[in-house]
Amino acid sequence: MPPWEATGPLGPVSWMPPSECPPVGGCNEKRMLAMLPHCGQTFAERMKKVEVWKWCNLSEFIVYYESFTNCTEVETNVVGCYWPNPLAESFIAGVHRQFFQNCSVDRPHWQDPPDEILIPLIAVPVLLAVAMTGVVVWRSKRTDQVV
Repeated sequence: MPPWEATGPLGPVSWMPPSECPPVGGCNEKRMLAMLPHCGQTFAERMKKVEVWKWCNLSEFIVYYESFTNCTEVETNVVGCYWPNPLAESFIAGVHRQFFQNCSVDRPHWQDPPDEILIPLIAVPVLLAVAMTGVVVWRSKRTDQVV
């Protein structure tokens, strides 16, 4: 059983066999890029169980996605690379484009109101500000004359 899918008596267990410990020499990007497609293929096989119209509903495939994420993390760490890293993120983004490109949230397209409404909405506050400034100046001059 792969390390990212191991389970113990208390639930999921994160472990790595000594044969798969990260190399001391640093990140082997070439090997990482060769290993990550395995995670994508496994995820693709599992996503075949989910009807296409449910692909935008995360609750329908969250277990598969978590396994995919764990797989990419383990495979990246096995070759001595940090996770996430730009190459792994690029791979994950490619999987997202493959499965979730039509899941974007539709945002409302805001439009200015017609000029007949917009001009008064701008002019009235400006004129009120000018009028209030005039009243304050007028009252302050009257107060100065009384004292």
